[in-house]
Amino acid sequence: MKLPVLAALTVVLSPTLLNAQNVKSVVAADDGVRIDQNIFNHLDVGLSLGSTGIGLDLSTNVTDWVRLRAGVDYMPEFAVPMSFSITSYKEDVGPEGGYGVTESNFGKLQELMYGITNIHVDERVEMQGRPSFWNFKFMVDVMPWADKRWHITAGFYLGSSKIATARNTIEEMPSLLAVNIYNHFYDFAKSGAYWDEPMIPGYDDYYMSPELADKLIERGAVGIHVGDFKDGRPYMMRPGSDGLVRAKALVNRFRPYLGFGYCNEVGKSGRLSIGFDAGVMFWGGSPKIVTHEGIDLVNDVENVNGKVGDYVDIINTFKVFPSVNFRIAYKLF
Repeated sequence: MKLPVLAALTVVLSPTLLNAQNVKSVVAADDGVRIDQNIFNHLDVGLSLGSTGIGLDLSTNVTDWVRLRAGVDYMPEFAVPMSFSITSYKEDVGPEGGYGVTESNFGKLQELMYGITNIHVDERVEMQGRPSFWNFKFMVDVMPWADKRWHITAGFYLGSSKIATARNTIEEMPSLLAVNIYNHFYDFAKSGAYWDEPMIPGYDDYYMSPELADKLIERGAVGIHVGDFKDGRPYMMRPGSDGLVRAKALVNRFRPYLGFGYCNEVGKSGRLSIGFDAGVMFWGGSPKIVTHEGIDLVNDVENVNGKVGDYVDIINTFKVFPSVNFRIAYKLF
C-alpha cells in the first residue's frame, strides 16, 4: 500500500512542481513592492517516528501559509504478555439459573482432565497481544503566524479496522485442546444422552459410564473466567474449535486527526529540517475488543480480569488516540 500511494502522489504533484520549480508567483503589496511567494516550488520527503509508528511522507506548500503532507505510517508488531486462569463452572446454579464459578478445585479437575485426555493442563493460559497496523495519512498544515515554524494541523488517517490481535502462545495449545476434549465429555454427560446413546455416533460399543458422568457433572465445565456480563453472569470463554483463544481490537477505518507542530530548518543549505507533531486521532468512540466467540470485552463485559482488564480500562477511558511524532525531512528541490 505504501509504495503505490507515494508513487501516485509523486506522479500527481511532479508536473506542477517541476513547472513551478523556477517560477515564483508575485503579488503587489499596497505600496507597490513585489513580494515573492513560495507556492508549489519545492518537494520534501519526510521520515517520522512516534506513537503511530514509522512514517514516510511527501510534502509541499500550496501557499505561503498552507502545506500539504501525504504518506503512510506503519506500526511494527511487538508482543505484550497477558494471561488468564482456567477455572471450572457449573450451569443452572441458583434459583434463577446462570453460572457458578469454582476457583478452588482445580487440582481435582486437573486430575480428571488428565485421566480423560492424558494431557497435563496448565492452570493459567499465557497470551500475547500484538499491535500492528498500516495507515495512509493526509495532513494539512496551516501556519497563520509570522513565525512559520509553528503550524496547526487537520487531516485524517485511513487504514485497516483491525489494529491489534491477541492469542494464546503455542505452548498453551495442548492445554486448550485438552479443555475442549473435556468439555465435549462434560456436555455429553450434562445432556443425559449417555443413558441410551453412544459417545461416538455409529460406534455402539462406546458408552459413557454413569460413574464418569457423575464426576463430570460434579466438577463442572472448564473455561476461562474473563469477566462478568452486565447482567451479573460470568463470561466463561471456551477455546475455539481449533483449540485457540483469540481476540482482536477494532476501530473505524477512517480516523480524523487534529493537532499542532513545529518544523525548523537546520544546516547552512536549508535542505534539512526537524520537528514534531502532537495531537489526537479520533477513534469514533471506544475501540472494540472482540473475542473469537464474538463477545466485545469493552461494551459487553465488566470487571475483566488480569492485565487484559487493565488494557480494556485504558481503552475504554480514551475515546481518542494521543499522537506524538518526531519528523526529519529533506528538501528534494
